[in-house]
Amino acid sequence: MEIMAFGVQADEKPLIEQAFRGHHEVRCLDVFLNGDTAPIATGHEVVCTSVNCDLGDRVLGTLAAGGTRMVAQRSTGFNNIDLKVAERLGMTVARVSYYSPHAVAEFAWTLALAVNRRIVRASTRTRDFDFRLDGLMGRDMHGRTAGVLGTGKIGEAFTRIAHGFGMNLLGWDVAENPVCMQLGMRYVSKDQLLAESDLVSLHVPLMPETLHLIDADALKAMKDDAVLVNSSRGGLIDTAALVAELREGRFTGVGLDVYEAEAGLFFLDKSLQAIEDDTLARLVTFPNVLVTSHQAYYTQDAVGQIVETTLNNVLDYTAGRRSENVLVPRS
Repeated sequence: MEIMAFGVQADEKPLIEQAFRGHHEVRCLDVFLNGDTAPIATGHEVVCTSVNCDLGDRVLGTLAAGGTRMVAQRSTGFNNIDLKVAERLGMTVARVSYYSPHAVAEFAWTLALAVNRRIVRASTRTRDFDFRLDGLMGRDMHGRTAGVLGTGKIGEAFTRIAHGFGMNLLGWDVAENPVCMQLGMRYVSKDQLLAESDLVSLHVPLMPETLHLIDADALKAMKDDAVLVNSSRGGLIDTAALVAELREGRFTGVGLDVYEAEAGLFFLDKSLQAIEDDTLARLVTFPNVLVTSHQAYYTQDAVGQIVETTLNNVLDYTAGRRSENVLVPRS
């Protein structure tokens, strides 16, 4: 069986081809699955997708009409998939429920430290042989307070690093993580966490209940000199509200690896095109903001685990097995 894989990055392709070798043929495409590209999958029983692929009503209908019976998503998130439509069409949907939490947690800290210590500005200056220190002063993390919204596996890994810095730890989640509590974390309300934290990092999934978890009121509740990091899902932050606060000169730094309207932008080269997204265009102009293109997960270790799990999901499908990764079971 040949599997059609959409949205495959250059570094990812050899890992996918090597993992699937000896099991199934896989055709890797760098284009993302959407209404225009869905017909390419005609005749392929299994398609493999990334989080920035569009698997809404129209696309799923096209896939089903072309003979697709399984969607193997190469990510933990699945908010891009209309599961109800997939179930109605009799399609199996599986995702990667777990991969290295350290990849994302470490990258979240990379963003936090980069904006706190003005690393991008410093690097740009030294390339021009400007070695002044004006405007590059940061702050010690030691002794300050880290607020972690979401203390699952990634939030726990982030907390361990914060503990290593000697920070005070505040947490917010629907369930308390005993490991985080052993590290000294106190669970408080979201409002208290935002008001007291010098560093706020988001590690919660995007669901209807968490859409714009950090809205205008939440942003106003934060310290003026706080650092805000989001390496989870772009929709957790109301970006327009964030831009409004940044225009008021607030926040020491903001590190974003995700953006709520990233589909159609992230993972693509838009350097020779005019960006029509005025919010994003404004966001990247702030000197205290660092935006990266959803790369927190992008390590050899994490991507290797993602690919291996995706392969196992396909093998389970062909063998009629069901695992915890299945979102919509085989009908």
